[in-house]
Amino acid sequence: MIVIKPNISKKQRDITLFRIIIKLLPLVLAASPLLFIASNIIAIIHGVSWAFITYVSQKFFDSITGAIAGKVKISTVLWMTLALGSATIGAQILNGLHNFIGDVFDKKVYGVLHMHINQKASRLDPISYEIPSTLDDINKANLGMSNSLGLISIGMTIFTFYLPYFLFMSFYLFSLKPILALSILLVFIPVAITQLIRGSVFAKLEDESAPIRREYEYYERCICDRDYFKETRILGAFDYFKDLYQSALALLGKKTWKAEYRTGLMELGMRMVTLTGYMGILYLLFTTLLKGEISVGAFAAIFASIGSMFSIMEEVICRHIGGMMHDLGTVRNFIRFLDLPERNGKDMTIDANSGIVLKNVSFRYPEANSDSLTDISLEVKKGETIAIVGENGAGKTTLVKLMIGLYLPTEGSVVIGGVDTRDVSASSIYKGISAVFQKFQKYKMTLRENIAISDMSSYESGREKTVYESKLENAAQKADLDINEESFPQGYETMLSREFDGVDLSGGQWQRIAIARGFYRAHGMIVLDEPTAAIDPIEETNIYKKFAEISRGKTSIIVTHRLGSAKIADRIIVMDKGKIVEIGTHDELMKAKGKYAEMFNAQAQWYVSQ
Repeated sequence: MIVIKPNISKKQRDITLFRIIIKLLPLVLAASPLLFIASNIIAIIHGVSWAFITYVSQKFFDSITGAIAGKVKISTVLWMTLALGSATIGAQILNGLHNFIGDVFDKKVYGVLHMHINQKASRLDPISYEIPSTLDDINKANLGMSNSLGLISIGMTIFTFYLPYFLFMSFYLFSLKPILALSILLVFIPVAITQLIRGSVFAKLEDESAPIRREYEYYERCICDRDYFKETRILGAFDYFKDLYQSALALLGKKTWKAEYRTGLMELGMRMVTLTGYMGILYLLFTTLLKGEISVGAFAAIFASIGSMFSIMEEVICRHIGGMMHDLGTVRNFIRFLDLPERNGKDMTIDANSGIVLKNVSFRYPEANSDSLTDISLEVKKGETIAIVGENGAGKTTLVKLMIGLYLPTEGSVVIGGVDTRDVSASSIYKGISAVFQKFQKYKMTLRENIAISDMSSYESGREKTVYESKLENAAQKADLDINEESFPQGYETMLSREFDGVDLSGGQWQRIAIARGFYRAHGMIVLDEPTAAIDPIEETNIYKKFAEISRGKTSIIVTHRLGSAKIADRIIVMDKGKIVEIGTHDELMKAKGKYAEMFNAQAQWYVSQ
């Protein structure tokens, strides 16, 4: 039996920084190669320019000292003043240019990374969404995506701005006195080690935080989301959800505080080491001057810049590298999400109207203890209309998801149009299938978009307008959707959301729109999975009768809990506890006096008693 397990291996969890960079760099570079190159070139020049100011400052101070001693002309001092001013102004111009190009590039990269998350989510096996850890991975990935952008930006800045700056300064200090360059490096080693420890602490925190974050986001929706707030207030459940929300936030805050407190104490101790080292370097610089090993100009230039150098070094290690270590856990989550296994299969053309064959099919949801479907064998012939009925929890919807290739069986095989669903890509299967599910979507878009979204190729292909309009109206008529002025003031251009200055619709109108959406899509097979719950039984029967007429010659599947509507089917499949217990026409099943007859008579009695 094939069971999907959400366990993350140690190799997946311990993703190295090197692997992260190797994975992210191609995505970043693809966003805009020219901006990437331009930004890095300017960053290198920018970094060198700040270091160059120290060198020019030495020459400036030496020229003043020489002028006072009468060894240097005033014109030399003026030229050095001009050089120092030009270097300073140039560095500021480069700073502005670097930040501007960097911001533009970051926005482009953000869009590209966001696109990769959506594309990856679309390629995951749909059954993955039944696994809680996958939902956690998606939650983590969205946060990790933003932090991935930060990590790449910081990494690029370190290597193209800070590294050239420190290489220049190190070479400059080393040329004056080697011990100066070495001392600055040694002072910051303890701080760098602290940031590495900080990274591992916050990586663990992120793994613990994702499910809690998903919890409080859900409670937040229960409190104030448009789909929840009416029922939440009518039931008087606001305070209950508020308490759950606050408890989840408090738990997250407690975990975060513990991590911050632990790393904060460590960082404080290391900063004291850095401060002591800073004082030592100033003393070393002073004694070097007294010994005549460096000039007064060099002393003044280094003394003026050493504070900036320490600030920049601290900024690199504590702010940038520290920030990277803090967010590294979320970035690993983003990489893990991109590495999640995708559903495989070849792209090919499938005739979804050629019938479906299920052979010894069993199915178990991830992390479930028992099968939802057990040993099902069934053949749906080309152009046949079947109805699937059964009590709640009988496995009707699960069976349909297997029959249309949305899920893959854990045992047995499902063959559509002569092709096993395991051997073909999901997109190839879906191309010839249209479906309307009970939990359909109410898109906050126009009526036209709500219907045409099921086949955007015809909506966007620029085909003749009259053909497109005819197809749209056809779908609306098939679903008995009345496009009147009262409900749809702007006709097909009516916005279906009050949030965007549009209209609100009844449940029945939304269901007809969903059914029209299903009819609009070009298909060889169509599935109606209880999409008429908000429509009264008489109207539902009318819709199903019309559905039977327009679906003649096409493979059609109906899932319904109202057995009167199942009469239109060529055959009725009766399910109970994950198994097929009866198959036949309405009359055959009524004569058999089995499960179907029992349910039909119970429903008929209920309607009569009303």
